[in-house]
Amino acid sequence: MKTIIVPIDFSEQSENALQVAASLAKKHNAEILVLHMLELNEAMISSSEGFHPEQTVFLLKLAEKRINEFLDKSYLKGVSKITPIIKHFKVFGEVNEIAAKHNGDLIVMGSHGSDGLKEIFVGSNAEKVVRNANIPVLVIKKKHEDFRVENFVFACDYKDESLEAFQKAKDFTEKVGANLHMVYINTPGDHFLSTKDAYEKVNTFLSKAGAGTGVDIYNDYSVEKGVLNYCESIGADAIGIPTHGRKGLSHFFMGSIGEDIANHAQLPVITFKI
Repeated sequence: MKTIIVPIDFSEQSENALQVAASLAKKHNAEILVLHMLELNEAMISSSEGFHPEQTVFLLKLAEKRINEFLDKSYLKGVSKITPIIKHFKVFGEVNEIAAKHNGDLIVMGSHGSDGLKEIFVGSNAEKVVRNANIPVLVIKKKHEDFRVENFVFACDYKDESLEAFQKAKDFTEKVGANLHMVYINTPGDHFLSTKDAYEKVNTFLSKAGAGTGVDIYNDYSVEKGVLNYCESIGADAIGIPTHGRKGLSHFFMGSIGEDIANHAQLPVITFKI
């Protein structure tokens, strides 16, 4: 892990993400790219309709000043390199361009998550980054003084389309030195499988993946509850789930389950694009 990208908007959530990125960067001697996206319209950029270049320059200088102040944090001491990047437009597809240009390994993004009444993650900047990102996205919902991942849970439906996401999850686990726990949530109803059928399904998946890691079969009333309860039972530090990217969070796996997990899990959630 050599390059970590952190989109910021100067919020508390951004700072939580930056602190996590700092922890990872120190452990892996990685560079942090701090990305801020201005919301300037085309007229302001071109200065063709009543706007002047001085206004754009002023806003850019102001953003640079705010970034410098934002980066004046004690927890950033010891990070080998921090590079601020300012983009003119709030276009989340540009995150991919930056990741490709700088060989980015991971995006760390802050999010409100859910307050129990309103789903804030859905439709938020975090979701937009997840939808557009080709590299893994680590979504952080609270402050972590020293971010460590010892027990990492990867949950999916163990269909062939998740093979690539599993390989990325396995690679991430190895990079951070965590224990990988793979789980299949067995639920009542149309998707219920006998123990024998469930193990046949996951073993077929593992065979295709060329992996020797076992998968736990966990029974619960819903996949979302099963993932969260399983994580609690093993003391997980983070959850990994696959995503189809631009198709949205409702397509993580099996309907809106990934969306629910992303909203309700208090643990960090890492998404891996299929």
